[in-house]
Amino acid sequence: MGRMKPQTLLLQSKKKKGPTRIISVTTIVFGSLILLLFVLSLFTTYRYWSQRSRNLSGNNDLEDFDEDGEKFDRPVYAILDTSKGSIVVELFKEASPEIMDKFFHLCKTGYFKGMLFHRVVKNFMAQAGNSQRVEAAEDWMLDMKPQNELMSTKHEAFMLGTSKDIHANKGFDLFITTAPIPDLNDKLVVFGQVIKGEDVVQEIEEVDTDKLYRPKSPIGIVNISLRRQR
Repeated sequence: MGRMKPQTLLLQSKKKKGPTRIISVTTIVFGSLILLLFVLSLFTTYRYWSQRSRNLSGNNDLEDFDEDGEKFDRPVYAILDTSKGSIVVELFKEASPEIMDKFFHLCKTGYFKGMLFHRVVKNFMAQAGNSQRVEAAEDWMLDMKPQNELMSTKHEAFMLGTSKDIHANKGFDLFITTAPIPDLNDKLVVFGQVIKGEDVVQEIEEVDTDKLYRPKSPIGIVNISLRRQR
């Protein structure tokens, strides 16, 4: 067999070798930038949805709160921001599940925003809600029982409640008592007690009113928020 020429061997050697790929520095940097942008995009998306979830919950730390009629195990507080200041109410665990469920729903949907105290009676109560029920406070005062009657804790001052005829008026009035009311259980479903801001309640109580106990100057609820802590 004849010996192959050097030129032939060189050509065959080049054919056997595969193509050599060289990854440039520019390609590496470009790829790294794309990866970094992808990671930043994921992080930004995560922060956006986390913040949106907190905003939808009303910033009230009650994401795990039951609204299906179950009684709650931990204290829950309602913060009433009024035009006179803030009032903190501790809600009762033993309150009516139906009333509590509706109250929580109305708080989260902004029902109480801008609601006025349309009836204020000194040494009695301040009422916010359905201003059409002009006779409500007068009826209460006519029906009051003697003050020396044995009272329960729910007959004390600074209690938060709503009317028992809530279904009849299709609204949700709020009543804050400013003095002990002997027949309170006959009139209200009490579901909370003021634990901070009694001075604000008293300031609302001292507002000038007309003969129908309507404040001469508007006093309203800016908003009501719910919290696990005060």
